[in-house]
Amino acid sequence: MIFTQVAKAIIFHRKKSKLTQKQLADLAGVGKTVVFDIEKGKETVQLNSLLKVLAVLNIKLEMKSPLMHLIEVEHEDS
Repeated sequence: MIFTQVAKAIIFHRKKSKLTQKQLADLAGVGKTVVFDIEKGKETVQLNSLLKVLAVLNIKLEMKSPLMHLIEVEHEDS
C-alpha cells in the first residue's frame, strides 16, 4: 500500500511540475527506468534512488512511531 501512495504522490508532483519521467530522472541523477519503476509502485527500488527523486520534487519522507521520541533520549544517554 505504501508503494502505491508513494507512486501516486510522485506522479502528481511530477506532472504539476510539468516534468517528463526522463527530465525528472535527469534532475535526480537516476535512470529513467528508476522513475518508471517508482511510478509503477515497484518494491525493489533502491532507497537512495527514491530519496533523490523525492528531493527533486521537494517531497519529505517522514518516519513515525510511538517510540520516535525515545531515540534522542537514548542517544544522549550513550
